Amino acid sequence: MLTNLSLLNIALIESLDLDFKSGFTVFTGETGAGKSILFDALDAALGGGSTSDIARLLRPGVEKGHIEATFDLNPVLQTWLKKNNLYFEDQELFIRRDCARKQDRVLSRYRVNGTTVNRKQILSLRPLLIDITGQGQKQEIAKPTQQLYWLDCFGGENLSNFLPMVKKKWTNWFYASSKLKKYLKEKERIQNQQEEDLLTLEELENVQLDDSLEDKKLIQEQDRLVNGVRLQEGLSILLSRLQDGSDEIPSVLDHFNSCISELKIISKLDNTLIPQYDAFLDLECSTRSLIQLLENYSSVLESDPINLEAIQNRLSTLNRLKRKYNMDLDQLILLRDELRSNFQGEELNEKLNDLISIESNARKERDDYNIKLTEMRKQAALLLEQKLMEYLRPLGMLNVRFKVDIINTTPNQTGVDSVQYLFSANPGQPLLPLSDVASGGEMSRFLLALKTILSTIDNNNTIIFDEIDVGVSGRISRAIADLLKCLSQTKQVFCITHNPLVAASADHHFSVKKSVSDGITFSKVSYLLGKHARQAELAELAGGDFDKARIYAASLLEHDAA
Repeated sequence: MLTNLSLLNIALIESLDLDFKSGFTVFTGETGAGKSILFDALDAALGGGSTSDIARLLRPGVEKGHIEATFDLNPVLQTWLKKNNLYFEDQELFIRRDCARKQDRVLSRYRVNGTTVNRKQILSLRPLLIDITGQGQKQEIAKPTQQLYWLDCFGGENLSNFLPMVKKKWTNWFYASSKLKKYLKEKERIQNQQEEDLLTLEELENVQLDDSLEDKKLIQEQDRLVNGVRLQEGLSILLSRLQDGSDEIPSVLDHFNSCISELKIISKLDNTLIPQYDAFLDLECSTRSLIQLLENYSSVLESDPINLEAIQNRLSTLNRLKRKYNMDLDQLILLRDELRSNFQGEELNEKLNDLISIESNARKERDDYNIKLTEMRKQAALLLEQKLMEYLRPLGMLNVRFKVDIINTTPNQTGVDSVQYLFSANPGQPLLPLSDVASGGEMSRFLLALKTILSTIDNNNTIIFDEIDVGVSGRISRAIADLLKCLSQTKQVFCITHNPLVAASADHHFSVKKSVSDGITFSKVSYLLGKHARQAELAELAGGDFDKARIYAASLLEHDAA
C-alpha cells in the first residue's frame, strides 16, 4: 500500500509530507483548494501525463521540485525489482520524480530506490501499485480499447494467460504474410526486368567474379611490379648494410660480432655484464631473422610470374563494372548470385508455394486461437454483465441494463474482437453506447462498480477515486459510501469527495485548505484527529458552520461509528 507521499514545489504546495495507513481515506475541501493536486502528482510520479503536464505541476517561480511516493513491498514488487536489477533492502519501495526548470523547459527523471529508471519501466511498475479513477477516465471509458482491456482483466488468469499465445500466433502470421508479399513483389520485379537482368548476369558471369577483394589485391600487385626495380635496389642496399658490408664499411652483423666478442671477454672479468652480453646475442638473432624475411621477399619479387599488362587489363574491366553499376565487388558478386537464383524458374515457384503454405498454416492457427479467445470473452462478458448489475442496483440504478457488445473486426495482436459497452438506465430506453447516454452520476457509479469488481483480480492494493460520487446525493451517496468502505476491507482506498456521507464513512480524513500569503497562494493538507475536527469539516461540507449542519455531521459520525 501507499505509506507516504512527499511533495516539494508542486503546484499550490510548497512542501508536504503525508503518511498513510490502510483502510478508507478521504480528502475534503473547497473546490480549487488543491485536493486533486495530490493525486495528479502521484499520477505524474508513476509515469502519467506528458512533459507539459509535469511542467504545469512545477510551482511557478521555482527552479526545482520533486514528488516521492513510498509503498510497502510485497512478493510481486520484489519480483519486479529483481527483474529490473534494482536494489532493495528494507520492506519499502521508493519512487521519486525530480523536475527542474532549464530556461523555457522543465526536465524530469524517475528514480526507484535511488536508481534512475526510464518511463517505460515506471509504466510497467504502475499497475502493480495503484489504480486511479479520475475525471479523465470518464472520457477514456469511451475508447473501445479500454473497454476491451477491462473485459480481459475480468476474464481472469485463464484469459490473461491465453492473450500472449494469441499475440504470438498473430505475429507468426504477420511475418509469414509480410514475407510472402515481399517475395511476390520481388518475383514480379524479376519477371518485368528479366531481359535486362539476363544481360547483366551474362556480363557478370563472363567476368568470373570470385573474390570481393580482387581489385585491391591487383592494385597491390601492380604497384609492386611497377616499382620492382626500385624495390630490388632498396633490398640490395639493406642486405648489404645488414650482412655483406665491405672493407671500408663493415656490416651490421660484423659490428654485432665484434661487440659480442668484446662483451664475452669483459663479462668474464665482471659477471654483471652477462645480461648485456645475452641482450646482444638476442639482437644479433633478431637481425638474422629480419635478414631472412628480406631475402624471402626478394626471392618472391624476382620470381613473380604475373604479367603487368594482364593485371592492368583486369583492373580496367573491374573498374568499368564498378562504375557502370555503382557497386563494389562484393555487391556485384551478391547481385550476380541473386540473379542466378532469380533465373531458376522452378526453384522460384517452389519457394513461392512454400511461402503460400506457411502463410496459410499461420493464418489458420491465428484464426483458431482468435475463435477460442472470442468464446472466452463472450463467457467473461456474460459474467461481467451479471456482476455489474448486481453492484449497480444497490447504487440506485434499479432498472439498469448493461451489455458487452463484442463485434468482429480485423485481426490484430489482441484478437479479432472490438468491444462496446451498451447501457440503459431507464425502462423503455434502448441499449446505447455507455459514454453517449450515461449521465455524470451514472458514469461515476458505473466506474465505482466496475473498479470494485476488478479489484478482486488485479495486482495492485491501492485504489484512488477522484470525486467518484459526483452528481449523486441522499440514499445513493450512502450506497456509494458503503461500497467504498467494503472495498477498503481488502484494498487501500483513497477518495476525494465533497459528500459528507462519503467523508463520514472514512477511517482517515484529510482536509485541504487554500490560503494566500504575500500575494502567493498555498495549499495546506491537515490530518483531522478526533471527532470534533471531523465534525467541523463535515458540517462545512453539509452547508456551513451552523447548528443544523453540526448536528447532521455528528449524526453521520455516530452512524458510521456504530
